[in-house]
Amino acid sequence: MEIAVLGGGFTGLTAAYYLAKKGHAVTLFEKEKVLGGLAVGFKQPNWDWYLERAYHHLLDSEDDILNFAKDVGFDEIFFRETITSSLYDVSSHPELVSGSGFNGIPDQVRDGFQKVKMEADYRIFPLDSPQDFLRFPLLSWPEKIRAGMVLAFLKTSPFLSLYEKLTAEEFLKKTQGKHVWEVLWQELFRKKFGKYAENILASFIWARITKRAKKLGYIKGGFQTLINYVENRVKGLGVRVKKDFTVDHLGKSREGFVINNKEKFDVVISTLPTVIMSKITQTIFPTDYLQRFSKLKYLHAVVLILETKQPILEKTYWLNICSAKIPIMIIAQHTNFIDKKYYAGNHIAYVGWYVDRDDPMLKMNKKETIEFASPHLKKINSEFLILNSELFIGPFAQPIYDRDFLKNKPDFITPVKNFYIANLDMTYPYDRGTNYAVKLGKEVSKLI
Repeated sequence: MEIAVLGGGFTGLTAAYYLAKKGHAVTLFEKEKVLGGLAVGFKQPNWDWYLERAYHHLLDSEDDILNFAKDVGFDEIFFRETITSSLYDVSSHPELVSGSGFNGIPDQVRDGFQKVKMEADYRIFPLDSPQDFLRFPLLSWPEKIRAGMVLAFLKTSPFLSLYEKLTAEEFLKKTQGKHVWEVLWQELFRKKFGKYAENILASFIWARITKRAKKLGYIKGGFQTLINYVENRVKGLGVRVKKDFTVDHLGKSREGFVINNKEKFDVVISTLPTVIMSKITQTIFPTDYLQRFSKLKYLHAVVLILETKQPILEKTYWLNICSAKIPIMIIAQHTNFIDKKYYAGNHIAYVGWYVDRDDPMLKMNKKETIEFASPHLKKINSEFLILNSELFIGPFAQPIYDRDFLKNKPDFITPVKNFYIANLDMTYPYDRGTNYAVKLGKEVSKLI
């Protein structure tokens, strides 16, 4: 059969690979000049490795992408331990600010983490292990024990229908207590989901805890190295790869589907964002079917990449900002995960936000974004110097996992025969990532 795959990210590449292995004639369409989708990378002239436009890593529990890599003959994936921490405003705890200790936690445990100059109101706490959690000074011992038991239950629990009947806030307040919600979770949810934070289903936190891993994985050379490798593999199987190609119109004929009033196909697989797919299928799908998707809500990603001489974070790879006074969601110090030697000996940090479509940040240029972020970054480290920077916007990057999402999210099968959807909305309840993109691509290929 003649099959059109719309979108050249990991989902489209995976589907194209397995369909071509079955003997189908596959054409892969990608609007950008390079394949990769959300995992696409770039490289500065003096760098040895690619760098993703948005922070990327693998979890050691993610088997789908590891098995796919084996299938295509790619073995350049490695894992290593990293440090995840959280930043808190401790100005309401004078014991911490003055350095006199808190809950019996010695200063060297608290402050040995970030040796650079940091504003007195803030502290960084590692929260990677049960031992870290027990040393965390902003909760009482009974609260830590209760919260730890709930986290252990979530880690080992199968998926329960209960998780879709309660919001994460309701579930965590009932099981861990109101104060634990306010200290551990409230700001994380607000930074990630904005005004929708209180509506997010408990299924999201179940999936997040279930998949949490100490060891994270990366691709030697950057994710673009794997993307380029798979591109060559699918071309070798006869897949036509059409980059820099925008699908403006998708029509339906008695024989099949027509793209841009020219090329005809028996089957179409859309890996495009649901919003984009809905716009080009107005003449194909029933109105009531498309109206479902109009009820889905998304936030856009804003990612500022900073190349600096000194690291912003000393040891931490992933820093959650748990203070409303610092309007940043996360800082990911990439070179605390991947050796700086691959980036000309300089340090790389991602600064990330999820924002609503009317947020002023979406209208900021790179200079304005740096001016917005810098005063807050200097509260964490006043001594870094920016050498280079990049700014990227990821549209529709974060679906809002609320009750409307459950009722209206897309599925593989559509009302139109031989038109399939496989996009990252369908990774629910798990957070979007390359592992689930690969899984979707393989699963949709089995339906044809």
